[in-house]
Amino acid sequence: MAMTGGAAAASITNKDAQAQVLSVTENGDKIDVVVEPGATVTICPGGCFVTMPSGDRETLSGNETIDIVNGGAVIK
Repeated sequence: MAMTGGAAAASITNKDAQAQVLSVTENGDKIDVVVEPGATVTICPGGCFVTMPSGDRETLSGNETIDIVNGGAVIK
């Protein structure tokens, strides 16, 4: 589910000093995605649900740019 590129996928950058784990549910399948400090991952090309480390739940359509700050999502 995590991808390295894609025109229509959500882009998530970890701005925190520690790795963060996102719970991603896409098409009924749930996986954990680790985002290292300063790293950017692209996920959810067709949309998904994401639970952030803070417990916040987000519905992504696949075209968002998101920063993880203090374990929470900042959607741009």
